[in-house]
Amino acid sequence: MRELEEKILEEGIVLGNDILKVDSFLNHQIDVELMKKMGQEFAEHYKDKKIDKVLTVESSGIAPALATASELGCKCVFARKKQSLTTDEDIYHSSVFSFTKQVMNELIVSKKFISEGENVLMIDDFLANGQAAKGMIAIIRQAGANPVGCGIVIEKSFSNGRELIEDMGVEVYSLARVAKLEPDNIVFEEN
Repeated sequence: MRELEEKILEEGIVLGNDILKVDSFLNHQIDVELMKKMGQEFAEHYKDKKIDKVLTVESSGIAPALATASELGCKCVFARKKQSLTTDEDIYHSSVFSFTKQVMNELIVSKKFISEGENVLMIDDFLANGQAAKGMIAIIRQAGANPVGCGIVIEKSFSNGRELIEDMGVEVYSLARVAKLEPDNIVFEEN
C-alpha cells in the first residue's frame, strides 16, 4: 500500500536494526483516515472469505482490526493480554512471546466471542517472528473456528514470521513489507 509506505518513510523511526517506531500514526496516535484506507484494503482482499469475526491482540492491533471489521460488516474481537476481574472463567488461551516487550504474554479470549465453524480473519499491526499470529491461530482452532487469513499492517520480511504462519496453513497479506531497517534507511520489498 503505497500511502502506508510513504507514511512509514515520512514518520517512521528506526531503533537498532530490527525495531520500527510508528507511534505517530499507528500504535499510540492514530491517523484515522489512513486507518480507514487500511481497513478498506484488508476488506477488499478478504471479501470472498465470508468473514464472521476479525480477531486481533490488544492494544496496537485494535485500530486496524476495527477499521477492517467495519468495512466487512462484522464484529471485532481482541485477545486480552491479562485476565481482569470482568473476564469470564470460560476462555480460550495461548502463551506467546512479545518481541518488542521481551516478555511472555497469555492471550485470552472469552469462549462466547468465537464460535465453532466461524471464519475468523486475524489483523495485527506488525509481523516479525509470528508469535502473536501463532497465538491467535491457536485460539481460533481451540474454538473449532477457521483462521481464514492474517492481515498485517507492517511486515518485517527479514524475520521468519510469514514462513511460520504460512506453514500453519494460513495466508498472510501485508500492506507494507519491510526488507531492511537501517538508521537512516527503510527498504521495502518490491511487489
